[in-house]
Amino acid sequence: MLDQETKRRIDTARDILVGKLPNPQAQVEQITIAMIYKFMDDMDKEAMEFGGEKTFFTGEFEKYSWTKIFDPKLGGFEMLALYGEAIVKLNQNPSIPQLFRDIFKNAFLPYRDPETLKLFLKVINEFHYDHSEKLGDAFEYLLSVLGSQGDAGQFRTPRHIIDFMVAIMQPKKDETICDPACGTAGFLISAYKHILNENTKKNKADLLTPDDKKKLLNNFTGYDISAEMVRLSLVNMYLHGFPTPKIYEYDTLTSEDRWGDYFDIILANPPFMTPKGGIRPHKKFAMQANRSEVLFVDYIMEHINPTTGRAAVIVPEGIIFQSAGAYKELRKLLVDKNYLYGVVSLPAGLFQPYSGVKTSILLIDKTLAKKSDKILFAKIVNDGFSLGAQRKEIIQNDLPDVTNLIRQYVFALKNDDFSLIDLNNLPVNVLIAEKSRIREGSEYSLSADRYRVIKHIQNTKWSFEYVGDLIENVKYPTKIQKNDFLEIGKYPIVDQ
Repeated sequence: MLDQETKRRIDTARDILVGKLPNPQAQVEQITIAMIYKFMDDMDKEAMEFGGEKTFFTGEFEKYSWTKIFDPKLGGFEMLALYGEAIVKLNQNPSIPQLFRDIFKNAFLPYRDPETLKLFLKVINEFHYDHSEKLGDAFEYLLSVLGSQGDAGQFRTPRHIIDFMVAIMQPKKDETICDPACGTAGFLISAYKHILNENTKKNKADLLTPDDKKKLLNNFTGYDISAEMVRLSLVNMYLHGFPTPKIYEYDTLTSEDRWGDYFDIILANPPFMTPKGGIRPHKKFAMQANRSEVLFVDYIMEHINPTTGRAAVIVPEGIIFQSAGAYKELRKLLVDKNYLYGVVSLPAGLFQPYSGVKTSILLIDKTLAKKSDKILFAKIVNDGFSLGAQRKEIIQNDLPDVTNLIRQYVFALKNDDFSLIDLNNLPVNVLIAEKSRIREGSEYSLSADRYRVIKHIQNTKWSFEYVGDLIENVKYPTKIQKNDFLEIGKYPIVDQ
C-alpha cells in the first residue's frame, strides 16, 4: 500500500528534476534508474550483513558503488562525472545478472548540473526497502502523478485484491500462469507465494522437491508493453527467487509472436483505456474491436487451456452493462460460449489515490461454465480499507467470506454436490442468476441488480401475489371488457 513518505520523496525528486528535465518521461527514467541503482547497493550491503559477498559492485565496478558516489571527499563535478559514468557502464558489468544489465542499457545522464544531481541523489538515498514491492509502489505513484498512468488506463492493483483473485484461482505447483499486462508482476509473485504456502507443512517442512522448485520457477510468464514496467517486473521477480524471470516487453494486442502460447491460469488487470493513437489489433482475435479492455478479455479467453484453463480479470464497468456494441458482443460471447461462471463487483474507490473508477472481476473457466446454466454474482461492499483517498484500514471486510463462498461454489460445480451451499439462503451480497434471464432482451447485462428479486415484507393479513398470476391475455390497445376477465380465480378488470 502506498505510504505518505514514499509520495513525499517522489514529489520532492520530481520538483528537483523538473527545472532540468521538463519532459515527464525523462523524469520517470532518471528516477527509476537512480532507485534501482540504490536498490542494488542495498542488496550488496544486506548480503554482507548476513555473511555473504557483494554481487553488484565488485572488481573494477566497485568504484561505482552508491557509497563511493556519496564520498564526502568528492566535489560536485567529481560526483557528477562518477555517477554519469556509472549509469553508462553498469550494463557492461559481467558479474551482475543480465536483467540488471538490461536496466542500464542506453542509460545516460541528460543534464550536467552538480547541485541538481546532489539534491536529487540525496532524496533517492532516503529510500529504504523492506521488500521489493516498495520499489513498485514508488514507481507507480510516480507514473500516476505525472499523468502517464491515467492516460494509459493503468492503475496499480491493491495487494489484497491481487491476493483475493489468486485465492479464488488456487494455482497449483504444476500449472502455468500468465499476466498479459503484468506491470510490476504483482499477480505472478502473489501466485508464486500462494503455491509456496500451500506446499509448506505447519512444521515448515517443505513439500516441494528441488526439481519441483526448478520447474515451478519456469511456470510464470509476464508481458508488458512498457519498457519501464518490464524493468520493474524483472527486478521484482529476481528478488523473489527467479534467477531468469520470463518477463517480456511485448504488445499483447498487436503482436502475433506469442499467440500460440497457452496457460492454465491467467490473472490480469489490463489497461482500461485505448491509446490516443488507437489500436491496430491483428486478425486472430475472436472479436474485431478496437477497445483495449475488450481485446484483453478476448485474448484471455483465447489463451487459457480449453480443459484446465481459468482466469480472473479486472474490467471496467463498461464491460458489465454499457450498451456499446463491442461490450454487448463480448458479454454475449462470455455467456453463450460458456466462458463465464462468476462476476465479482468491486468498490468504486478501490484504486484510490490513483482513480475512483468502478470495476468488477470476471471469473472465467470453460469447464465450470459448461456444467451450469447459472452465473454467480458477488458484491464486495467493504474490502478492509476505507474508500477515501487515504485508504485507511478498517474492520469491515467482505473478501474472506466471498472467497470461501466462491470456492464452495466451484467445488459444488466440479463435483455436482451443492450440499455445502444453501442456494435458497445466500448472503445478501451474493446472487445466482439463470443464464436464460441474462439472455432476455439483447443487452446480456452482467449487473447483479438486474436479476435481483426484492421481497417486501409488510405487516398485513393479506397475502401477496404476482400480478401476472392474476391477470393474463391483456393485449394493448384492444379495449378491455370486464366480462373478458370473470373466470373463476381471476379478478375483473374495469375499463374506466
